[in-house]
Amino acid sequence: MYIARILYPVEVLGPGKRVGIWFCGCPRRCKGCSNPELWEFQERYRTSPQTIFGLVREIAEDNPVEGFTITGGDPMYQPEELQGLLLLLKGISDDIIVYTGYHKQELDPDMLVNISVLIDGEYIEELNDNSLLRGSSNQKIYILDESKKAKYENYLQTETNKIQNFIVADGFVSVGIHRPDF
Repeated sequence: MYIARILYPVEVLGPGKRVGIWFCGCPRRCKGCSNPELWEFQERYRTSPQTIFGLVREIAEDNPVEGFTITGGDPMYQPEELQGLLLLLKGISDDIIVYTGYHKQELDPDMLVNISVLIDGEYIEELNDNSLLRGSSNQKIYILDESKKAKYENYLQTETNKIQNFIVADGFVSVGIHRPDF
C-alpha cells in the first residue's frame, strides 16, 4: 500500500481528535485538487497496513483517538489494502470517515462495512461552495453506521469549515476543505 501522510490531531475533517491518513494514487486528476502531489504512487511511500497500524497505535497509546479520516489520493484506488487497514483501525476506533472520488454505487458493498461515513464523488472545482466536509457540492455524505447518525447529524448542523496547518519535515501541510481560490 502507499501512504503519504499520517497526521494527528486532525480536528477539521470530522468530529473530535482524529488520525488523518492520506493514501497515494488517484487516476482522476481533478482540476483544483488539494493534493495533486498524491496522484502518483511513489515507492518512498510503500508500506503495509501493519506498519501504518503500528504508527497509529503509538499515537493512541499517549493520545485520545476519537476517529480516523482517510483520504488521499483516493483510498479506494487501493481497495484490498484499505480493507486490511480498516479492520486493524477499528480496534482503536470504529469512527472512520473515508473520502473517495468513486460513487457509492460503484463500490463493493463489502468495502462499506467498516466505514462509518463515506464522502463520495469526484471534486469539481466549480462546485466548491465551502460545504462542510465536502470539497464540492456534488459530493455526498453517507452516514453508514447508524450508531453514529446523531453524532454526525449534529456535527453537520453545528460546525463550519476550518483549516488546520501542520508543520512537517519538508514544510507544512494545510488540512481541511479549502476555498477554490486557496
